[in-house]
Amino acid sequence: MKNIIQIAANELAQKEISGPEHNLTIVNYAKEAGFTWVNDDETAWCSIFMNWVALKAGLKRSKKADARSWLKIGTKSDGSPEPGDVVVFWRESPQSWKGHVGIFFGYSANLKNVFTLGGNQGNSVSIASYPANMVLGFRRLGPQTIAALADKELRFGDTGQEVRALQEALSVAGFACGKIDGDFGIKTEAAVRALQAKSTHLNIDGIFGKNTRNYLITLLNQ
Repeated sequence: MKNIIQIAANELAQKEISGPEHNLTIVNYAKEAGFTWVNDDETAWCSIFMNWVALKAGLKRSKKADARSWLKIGTKSDGSPEPGDVVVFWRESPQSWKGHVGIFFGYSANLKNVFTLGGNQGNSVSIASYPANMVLGFRRLGPQTIAALADKELRFGDTGQEVRALQEALSVAGFACGKIDGDFGIKTEAAVRALQAKSTHLNIDGIFGKNTRNYLITLLNQ
């Protein structure tokens, strides 16, 4: 799974073009993300860009152009947001349907502002600061597809892409497994045990088998 921050950061400085001309890269974000009705770079595109980035990262998408649609995608991470989580802000008022969405980058030193990497920020892809009291929620995205998760048993000592996919899924689900390196080591085993301990019916053995896989998929799909 590609890093969502890296994908978005590669687009920094893509900017709307004033007048009748349009930035075709921004128009292409919409086309690739499934918003085929968008033919300009002036349609509000923060959610469109977020959908495009999530698509490229292989993560779940809202598939909608309104920012608040992201409040229903992935899992809540309000208590401990991490860089790469989605952050949704209100605009005009908390009760309004309007909003803004981007990628959480971090808090200011006084915790009063949230640094956000996103599209349609100053009419461009940029890193901008927004008041923390305008945050509606943080969301952690799960994989768009769980096909990458191995359907065979994985355990301590295993290596390879299947282990890496497991580590990425564990991380998205909120279970820290250390560095995502494709090496099923002590930290990955501990994360699997923590996952199993959250369930009421799994054996806590640190082995990623069929029942543990099914439980992880359930968490990712919530």
